[in-house]
Amino acid sequence: MKHLTKKKIYFSVFSGAGCLLVFACGLLLSSCSTTRHLPEGEVLYTGQKKMVVDMVIDNATGEEALDEVEAALAKAPNNSLFGSSRYRFPLPIGLWIYNGYVNSEKGFGRWIFNRFAATPVFLSTVNPEVRTKVATNLLHDYGYFHGTVDYQTFINPRDSLKGKIQYRINSGDPFYIDTLYYERFAPQTQQIIDRSSRRSGVHSGDQFSVVALDNERDRISEILRNRGYYYFRPDYMTYLADTLMNPGHVSLKLIPVAGLPEAAQRPYYIGETSFYFFGENGEQPTDSLNYQGLHIYYHDKLPVRPRMLYRWVNYRSFAARASVREENRSRLFNQTRSSRTQERLTSLNIFRYLEFQYTPRDSMATIDTLDLNIRTTMDLPLDAELDFNVTTKSNDQTGPGASFSVTRKNVFKGAESWNVTLRGSYEWQTGSNRTGKLLNSYEIGASTSLTFPRLVLPRFGGREYDFPATTTFRLNADLLSRARYYRIVSYGGNVTYDFQPRRTMRHSVTPFRLTFNLLQSTTAEFDSVSAANPAIYESLRNQFIPAMEYTFTFDNSSVRRIRNPIWWQTTVTEAGNITSGIYRLFGNKLGHHSEDAFTFAQFLKLNTEIRYTWKINNDQAVATRLGTGVIWPYGNSTQAPYSEEFYVGGANSIRAFTVRSVGPGGYDPLVNDTLNQNLSYLNQVGDIRLEANVEYRFRMVKDLHGAIFLDAGNVWLLREDPDRPKAKFNWKNVPGQIALGTGVGLRYDLDFLVIRFDVGVGLHLPYDTGRKGYYNIPRFKDALGYHLAVGYPF
Repeated sequence: MKHLTKKKIYFSVFSGAGCLLVFACGLLLSSCSTTRHLPEGEVLYTGQKKMVVDMVIDNATGEEALDEVEAALAKAPNNSLFGSSRYRFPLPIGLWIYNGYVNSEKGFGRWIFNRFAATPVFLSTVNPEVRTKVATNLLHDYGYFHGTVDYQTFINPRDSLKGKIQYRINSGDPFYIDTLYYERFAPQTQQIIDRSSRRSGVHSGDQFSVVALDNERDRISEILRNRGYYYFRPDYMTYLADTLMNPGHVSLKLIPVAGLPEAAQRPYYIGETSFYFFGENGEQPTDSLNYQGLHIYYHDKLPVRPRMLYRWVNYRSFAARASVREENRSRLFNQTRSSRTQERLTSLNIFRYLEFQYTPRDSMATIDTLDLNIRTTMDLPLDAELDFNVTTKSNDQTGPGASFSVTRKNVFKGAESWNVTLRGSYEWQTGSNRTGKLLNSYEIGASTSLTFPRLVLPRFGGREYDFPATTTFRLNADLLSRARYYRIVSYGGNVTYDFQPRRTMRHSVTPFRLTFNLLQSTTAEFDSVSAANPAIYESLRNQFIPAMEYTFTFDNSSVRRIRNPIWWQTTVTEAGNITSGIYRLFGNKLGHHSEDAFTFAQFLKLNTEIRYTWKINNDQAVATRLGTGVIWPYGNSTQAPYSEEFYVGGANSIRAFTVRSVGPGGYDPLVNDTLNQNLSYLNQVGDIRLEANVEYRFRMVKDLHGAIFLDAGNVWLLREDPDRPKAKFNWKNVPGQIALGTGVGLRYDLDFLVIRFDVGVGLHLPYDTGRKGYYNIPRFKDALGYHLAVGYPF
């Protein structure tokens, strides 16, 4: 049973602040002019004045046009505020350093200049003439054919070497689509296009938009390429437009370009498929075999079973049944099928290099046939990962932890992977809770898993489908020793099926998960605490948890043209019902067993979380998260297992508070006379969770980003607990029992790795602290939380 928060360190960083302040003051005193060394004839660009827009934005196309125009005109000045073209930081430190040290050729002055100076942005380099032309063309692209964009320069009356730019947008009335016809294509091509016209994204009455017209060309090209037209491309079609027939409207014809290649006007069929396995150092294949028409060429030894290669290449649609129509069309080239096959092979994670080559047959009799050659090189068979971290918990126990994992790829020559992970941690007591004796604890564990890149089911295991799917068998064991209190052993296993039938939807089904918790030994001190607080013993007692679980995840961040992505995940867990049925089948009554025997847990658990990210621009975004959950123990259980209960606080939750230091409800562990304070964190879990976060993220310098956040939430109990007063959920008490915190943070984002440091500041505790008002934090320094973590919090 783990209480660790992964890859977090809570610490205070105030050392060196004085030195930085003295250093900054020295720089400010060394130079204060921002225009002293400007080249002759140049004027310092200090940003834009508020843009004047003479247009009415009353639909999505108009809003999109304005966004594109503003982006084309935007140019950030020196010391811009979050990349804004209008607002600036009041202290232009980079320009001060530039003017103070631009003439330094060596030594400390040159080092300061190279490190911290900001090159001035001139009006001439902003190129407002070019920007207005680009913006005007964008207006035309969105149907504002009479639209114009111009600008005016404003020189600072107090400093003639500084100037601003103001843009004026005059769109005029937009043009609308009158009709769209598809003409002059070959008869077979024309028939395919006409049949799909009902799915067109361009309709009569829509505002004219080049973007929509380009999307229509892409749609038709995709349909044709999925019907065998391998050589067809979107730029093989062009539009003819007429704006005179109906004033304010555009009549369109989509026609093939002049000189359309003959190869692009007919469908192609897939002939033979061949796999070429090159050696580790690029050696050419030296042997070959044929498996059910699949030609396989390899170097030295065949690294993959032929049957699996055949399945991966000849997958079947999940919805399809082997109809005659499907079999007849299966040989036609299909771009979607080709892309999915390539994605499927790549997702196996066993190939270092993978390339699809379609080659026409050199025969007049088979001029409409393409042979597929798949060229690949196997990846290294082993992956190893070492992770080291230092953790701090709400009970002031701190110490190092490490994990080491090894993954063997392609175990049975079918892209199966076998993973073994070893982990351990050691902790000692720190802070105000430390007693005269050391409270040293440790945890060691091991797990192993075998993952198949397919659904291993009796009926479906022999088929390959056109979506990613995996089956994972896992075993794990952990030993947790809490010095002076208890030692618990946890072991078990599970089977999980993951499949993704759509790009935006993922399903995870765990039909079998069994966990045994064995409270191996306890001390007299722990026994006295658990006697006074039965909930602690109920959650830690000997028990096994037979559970089933289903998780649904929606994520549209990979969908093209989705600007503000949504991520939603819901998990439903059920434990003990099947076991209870077996007990009843054999005539055993439900009830608690002796303390030395195992009992099984029964509960239903629902947990859901939704995230929405509003991207202001490439450098700014507002990320939000709302999460809630409930667990209901029943039947054979009056208390949910501790590992299944909810908690809040920590680097990925309410960052002003440490893990398990808030709740449940209005419960205050400091005034509980029956609970040893070193174990108070055990009681700060609940059956209900409500949590919300909002975070404003912005780029500061290159890969360095900043954040301002607000976190809120708590956990509650479903039933009354006399040992935890004010902990039961009650709607009327919820507003006052929501813990609230704010804070700021830094992120160093390298795309593949994000290092995060957050400082949380508590604003409201969910219980009575003796201080009046909503801000009820007794001491400000006690309301600070420092978190060093890897990855974004959500």
